[in-house]
Amino acid sequence: MSGTASANVAPITKEKTKSKQRYLKRKKERRKIRTKSSLKSKGDDKDESEDEEMEDAPKSISLTLPEERNGLIQEKTLQRSKKRSREEDQEDEDVLMATEERDISPSRRSQSPELVSALPSFPLPALPNAPSKSDLALQGLDQALIGAEWVSPTTVLPIPIGKDDGGTRLSERTRMRLRDIGITELFAVQTALLPFLLPSQQHSLYLPYSPPRDVCVSAPTGSGKTLAYVLPIIETLSSRVVTRLRALIVLPTRDLVAQVRETIEVLSKGTKLKVGTATGQHSFAHEQSQLVQDKNIDLLGGSSKVDILICTPGRLIDHLVGTPNFSLQHLRFLVVDEADRLLAQSFQGWLAQVLAATRVRPTTLVAQQPQSESEQNVMVPQLHPLDSLLPDGLSPTVLGNLTSYSMPSFFTEHRSTSCQKLLFSATLTRDPGKISTLELRNPKYFIVQGSDANHTESNLLDVVTEKFSMPATLNEHMIVSDPSEKPLVFFHLVHTQNITNALVFTKSTESTIRLVRLFEFFEAKRTDNESSAPLVLRAYSSDLPSQERKSILEQFKEQKINILVCSDLISRGIDISHVSHVVSYDVPVDMRKYVHRVGRTARAGRTGDAWTLVEQQEARYFKQMLKNAGHLELVKRVRINAKDLAPLLPHYEAALNNLKEVYTRQS
Repeated sequence: MSGTASANVAPITKEKTKSKQRYLKRKKERRKIRTKSSLKSKGDDKDESEDEEMEDAPKSISLTLPEERNGLIQEKTLQRSKKRSREEDQEDEDVLMATEERDISPSRRSQSPELVSALPSFPLPALPNAPSKSDLALQGLDQALIGAEWVSPTTVLPIPIGKDDGGTRLSERTRMRLRDIGITELFAVQTALLPFLLPSQQHSLYLPYSPPRDVCVSAPTGSGKTLAYVLPIIETLSSRVVTRLRALIVLPTRDLVAQVRETIEVLSKGTKLKVGTATGQHSFAHEQSQLVQDKNIDLLGGSSKVDILICTPGRLIDHLVGTPNFSLQHLRFLVVDEADRLLAQSFQGWLAQVLAATRVRPTTLVAQQPQSESEQNVMVPQLHPLDSLLPDGLSPTVLGNLTSYSMPSFFTEHRSTSCQKLLFSATLTRDPGKISTLELRNPKYFIVQGSDANHTESNLLDVVTEKFSMPATLNEHMIVSDPSEKPLVFFHLVHTQNITNALVFTKSTESTIRLVRLFEFFEAKRTDNESSAPLVLRAYSSDLPSQERKSILEQFKEQKINILVCSDLISRGIDISHVSHVVSYDVPVDMRKYVHRVGRTARAGRTGDAWTLVEQQEARYFKQMLKNAGHLELVKRVRINAKDLAPLLPHYEAALNNLKEVYTRQS
């Protein structure tokens, strides 16, 4: 009881009481005395114990040795001293408890009746359960994305012939043009977007009092995103009378710009629409002469020689800042293709400048200082340093209430720009910060993914956790090998799987050139004693001049080149119909790059194979990347043994020696 009371009272007393101090002092002195007495009484105890043992022992001869007898005596003496010290400590503790209980004031004892008996026990603090990954993924998500329209990838819509559009909302001329180039049905993303962007009732070109909603589209590569925005632009702008820059398409690479321009020119044939490009491939003065009427005279409303401009973001900013009469205030469509890549890169803050150029920027009035005492302060407009960002006077947003435009239904309604933003990507960003910079107006999301559109919650989690959708006709494989054997594994793969009409992706331009040279030496050695012709392999990199890149791409499309080795320069958007294989010679750094690489094949319903060569030290990372995206089970592992590589080993070693000689001479 006394021990329990002492344990209960001790936490309450913050400082040592006088009784406690006296107790500790006595205890210290007692230990000193006990130590001295134990040393002194060793001899006495020894004699007494010997006398007692002699009296108690039987009268017989003792066989115990002296050393053993001394050890037993010391052990018994130590036990008696320990017992005596415990009894003394217990008496002192009882005295201490009685003193401390007396020192506690009556008021404190009355307020805390349980003070002496026991303190209340409280549960230990515990951390709350961590939120699930799905809950974390949904935090900060755009509410418009939650209400997205889900489209099954298998949805198609036939293109009819005749006056009935069959639900496509396309004119008879456009439908005939599509059939002439071999397109007989619309894919999933096109069937969803065309009715939304082309309403059944014909409206004016600009809608200042009821501007259209912006659109964000996430669809797999090869699903027809280019036609999904090209067709509405052509249908809407075909009724224009005066040439103005009304459609702006921003793309990440020059090659993609050339491809989209070719598509628009084919489909807009007979509409008198004019298409221009700005990529930096030609001189700045040449591009200016192709885009504006006269750059030496400021014209009211600006001037434009093109209705549709396809450009890269860097060159767009150059013209926006340095080209007179270049105006974006007549824009009806602003298309950002491969949006995730363009939003991740600044390009001189191109997006903010483009959005500012589409809006009306009112001039700021400042007071002009009077030149004499008779004059008063006069308010004059302060011009913006970029003339192209000022209202041009003929912009639909600042024009008066003309009969050709919609009239307000209430006097509080204000005009706003009719520019409709269309964002497209196979891996559309979900970052709230990046989405807010787009200044989307009541956006509508379209997501082409999954086979069951009814399970919208699970589908939404797949999107926000970046579980990408792949074409159903794509077969994916991976081969794990030693780094020193990877080129030999690639050569074996090319010849055993009959890989032609293929794109091979490497991590850099240097890797591209080195692989092409090694393959050429290998093919030369392999075909020395054979009648078969060597495979044609060419490098396609950003170091090549634009004309040479264009020529190589044309030869590959004409199948004069069997395999095209390149970096990620053309991993996005490029559509080459006959590509049947994609080989990632170097593992992509993230899942987005993997998606865009393998998306170069199995396009538009065609079949294709994707191969990834994984070094042994990269296997764990690559598998984890696929697992996080929920895609690991779809990638089949192919094993290649040393016996499979043995027939090609002599040719490979000879090719390596030739490559070493080339690099030795260059150094």
